[in-house]
Amino acid sequence: MSDDSIRLVTIGRIIRGRRRLLTVLAVVGALVGFGASLLFPPSYTASASVLLPGQWEERELLTQVDIATSSAVVDRTAAALGWTGVTGSELRDRVGAKAADGNIIMVSGTADTPERAQQLSDQMVHQFVAFAARIAGDSADPEAAARPEALRQTVVQTGRRITELADAADPGRTVESVQTRTELAQLRTALQEAVNKLDQAAPTATKANMVVMGPAARPAGEAPPTRLQLIAAGALLFFLLAVVGQLTAARMSRRLRAAPEIAAALGSALLGTVEVPEERPARRPAGRGPRARIRGLLDLDIRWDAPTPQTSGDEAGRQLRYRRVCARLRDELPAPRRLLVVVPDGDEIARRAAGQLVAEAGAGPSPGSSRTGCPVLHVVGVSVDRPLVPDRDGESGALVVLSAGSWTAEELAGVAEACADARHEVVGVVLAGAVRARPTRSAGRPRDAATPALAVGDDAAGGAG
Repeated sequence: MSDDSIRLVTIGRIIRGRRRLLTVLAVVGALVGFGASLLFPPSYTASASVLLPGQWEERELLTQVDIATSSAVVDRTAAALGWTGVTGSELRDRVGAKAADGNIIMVSGTADTPERAQQLSDQMVHQFVAFAARIAGDSADPEAAARPEALRQTVVQTGRRITELADAADPGRTVESVQTRTELAQLRTALQEAVNKLDQAAPTATKANMVVMGPAARPAGEAPPTRLQLIAAGALLFFLLAVVGQLTAARMSRRLRAAPEIAAALGSALLGTVEVPEERPARRPAGRGPRARIRGLLDLDIRWDAPTPQTSGDEAGRQLRYRRVCARLRDELPAPRRLLVVVPDGDEIARRAAGQLVAEAGAGPSPGSSRTGCPVLHVVGVSVDRPLVPDRDGESGALVVLSAGSWTAEELAGVAEACADARHEVVGVVLAGAVRARPTRSAGRPRDAATPALAVGDDAAGGAG
């Protein structure tokens, strides 16, 4: 996988290539979420509202929110409810309060049943209102409370004195007396209005009078996270972790993709690149044992990050590539001889390309003719985990056929060492790639007649160890 940015098409390829694995992991995540829901019993939340009349600043509302959830209110609530084994410290994690628009305090309570949640919210509101009223009454300064009353008495006395002065003035005989009486009446009215405003602005008389806006409604459903939410969250979490894991593994992959790197790992020269028509995703041969069966069940033997096949030409163009590889192979060898075509196990694209290459080599001049022809090729599969190339008296040399982006440098170096141990010189490397085939035209030999039967049995079982 390249270092380009991850696109949605990459995620789509992961989902298509690993759909069984992702499905299994999503089911496992759902089961984990279900198990978590069993550890955390369902809970229900009920809320009640308290109206604070008058003018309140934001900081004052926040203070009332803190009072509503204070230990004093919660402890009084726990004592009033009298639930067995439930103390105030345990209730602190089940209650909450927040300020809403319109000077409203929302008090909520969470319990294991809807009935208990409703009782907890109602009792919290009752204790909050009582405690707030008590604070307002206890914090009132007696001297400060007496000052407005003394001011009212002074205003009343001043009003009486103004009335006496108005009566003592010469009533209506002169313009000055009328003006004096009018000014005294206006002064008396202004004093009365000031007293009324003072009464309206008294904080103790107004703010301590909180209003409970009805009982808490009984909750109809569970409080989040519900069991369904935990199951869905577990499935989604495991699914995302699987996708991220596949992306990380692809980013950290050390499989060689460049032709020069592959040739250098095998210690030989690149003879050319051939193409095979795309078929179903390449799957590793079915192995034995539970581990191999599990890999097959989860689609782990299918690569999702294989290069996207390009559109190819016709059959004649693909056969021309094979002929050119045979021509370069004839040029590399001093005389016709038998060669092993080494194909890594599990590389289905390379195996199909090797079969086509054997067919093309077999169509050339025979080794006994006067013309210099292609060597006789014999296909063997080699395990990259424990590579073992068979010793054959008739073959001298090995031609490695593989697909790009499938094997690491260490694996290819192991194949080269296995060839050297069997006294086979790696005479060349051929890269195979899958392409999207176009409709073929009748040109050259039919493709069915050119496909050989690969060697099987003991001759092709090299590397099984």
